[in-house]
Amino acid sequence: MKATVIRKTHFNCAHRLNVAEWSKEQNKEYFGLCNNDNYHGHNYDLEVSVKGEIDPLTGYVYDLGKLQTILNEEVISKFDHKNLNLDTEEFATLNPSAENIAYVIWNKLRDRIAEQFEITVKLYETERNIVIFDGK
Repeated sequence: MKATVIRKTHFNCAHRLNVAEWSKEQNKEYFGLCNNDNYHGHNYDLEVSVKGEIDPLTGYVYDLGKLQTILNEEVISKFDHKNLNLDTEEFATLNPSAENIAYVIWNKLRDRIAEQFEITVKLYETERNIVIFDGK
């Protein structure tokens, strides 16, 4: 029997979307306000789904307390109240779009959660802008 468990959390951070190889005008035209020279911020909501077999002894698919610990260590402590462009090594050369943030988070979780579990990251940049990344 398989089931999916979900843990929700949130973090706040600033970023600027910019392609170094493009001119200032190209970046402004493509990214608009997201290319603000002084950055801008979001209150991100994050849902992480872990799918796997239900353990017949514990009744758990995955310990949600353990998942929250991993999220605290790999996401919250590294990204919360940070400028992603300036304060993180993950986005030193990677444009911190919502898609790339979800991708980075998924990879951090994949390194910590056994391969037997399927992981899906659902990142809400705003209540209307949402990215889902499942490693495929």
